[in-house]
Amino acid sequence: MMLLQTILAFAVVLGVLVIVHELGHYLVARWCGVKVLRFSVGMGKVIYSRRFGADQTEWAVSVLPLGGYVKMLDARDDDLGDISPADMKREFTRQSVWRRIAIVAAGPLANFLLAILVFAGLYSYGIPEPAPKLRAPAEKSVAYQAGLRGNELVTSVNGEPVQIWNDLRWQMVQSVINKQPVRLEVERPVPGSPDAKNIQTVTLPVDSISANELEGDFLGKLGIDLARPPAILGQVVADGPAMKAGLQQGDRVVSVNGATIADGLSLVELVRASPGKVLNVDVLRNGQPVSLRVVPEEVNADGQVFGRIKVEVPMAPDMVVAHHSLFAALLKGIQKTWDTSVLTIKMVGKMIIGEVSWKNVTGPITIADYAGQTARIGLISYLSFIAFVSISLGVMNLLPIPVLDGGLLLYYAVEVLTGRPVSERFGAIAQRAGIGILMTLMLVAVFNDINRLIS
Repeated sequence: MMLLQTILAFAVVLGVLVIVHELGHYLVARWCGVKVLRFSVGMGKVIYSRRFGADQTEWAVSVLPLGGYVKMLDARDDDLGDISPADMKREFTRQSVWRRIAIVAAGPLANFLLAILVFAGLYSYGIPEPAPKLRAPAEKSVAYQAGLRGNELVTSVNGEPVQIWNDLRWQMVQSVINKQPVRLEVERPVPGSPDAKNIQTVTLPVDSISANELEGDFLGKLGIDLARPPAILGQVVADGPAMKAGLQQGDRVVSVNGATIADGLSLVELVRASPGKVLNVDVLRNGQPVSLRVVPEEVNADGQVFGRIKVEVPMAPDMVVAHHSLFAALLKGIQKTWDTSVLTIKMVGKMIIGEVSWKNVTGPITIADYAGQTARIGLISYLSFIAFVSISLGVMNLLPIPVLDGGLLLYYAVEVLTGRPVSERFGAIAQRAGIGILMTLMLVAVFNDINRLIS
């Protein structure tokens, strides 16, 4: 069932992005007066088609699902001997260079526009996300050395306001890429004054994090983590180790074996690491201290051994819903799309010069896996994933590689500068080279995908 869901989620992502991309080419081609012969979702042999409109454009589905294309009337591909003079004027290569640039650029721009609209819709609707509230860092961590102690609410990063945890993470990703220290503005609660806030600025060096670590828990390596609620016990399962030890619902665990328990996650981590061991647990029950002894039962699952005491422990972080007006949401959508595009280009550049590993190149298997995961999480996560993949598709298509839109745009830029088109011989050689580059990238991506699955 999970595999089927992953396949369907991937098919929807791929179908939406291909249709939007090719629709950009199609609409601008029609607007420029170029005759469109075929609009295909998929590559290779056509397996289903219908013709519509005054031009009898063929709308088709082809056998290979990875990609699509818009076939225009083009002297380089078609025999124009029987073409009427009216249609001859609508042939692609007879258009001005600026019209050809507009038609080719329209595909990637459609992907960017889709991302903007998706982000704008999500920002306008309101995205429930964890608040950017920090957990107490380990004493030897970078965050602790910078002065963070936990329970701080981050209000801005490098001068950019943040409302949700993803805003915080995104700004820190950019700081790591740019090799710049992170400047956090935080609100600290004032003891004894619940409404008062102590606002401070903390500078966090990120030199210890490389761009290769951004896919992992790089925030954790800095000592940055989400704040969690205190270890106040929920339902205690009958006949479990917790109930046998005398623990009750509502008990607040303050220490175990003399070590302070800062939050529910700390308690869960300690219990899981202590199968079969005696734990001396100190709790507050109705304001009174109580000491108990509990022995976590040993659980063996999927080759892992861990401890369990069978009691609910709250670990969900504080959540906020960030709402924006339609105009503000649109601006945020544009900013998010721009920032993501710039970051993608920087990552590609760092791969080329060797600062970032080529292991970060992902292919259809990884995309399908993430599509399935985000679909299972919920619609908001799934739509966000579609927007990010759409941006990646737009950026990758603008790379100056022959056979991609960016390669064609490079040819037209040369034509604008020199006043004459690139020679057919050069174009043919460059196209073969471009196909070789794309095939190599695809092999690297598939190899990385398979390696991720195995590891």
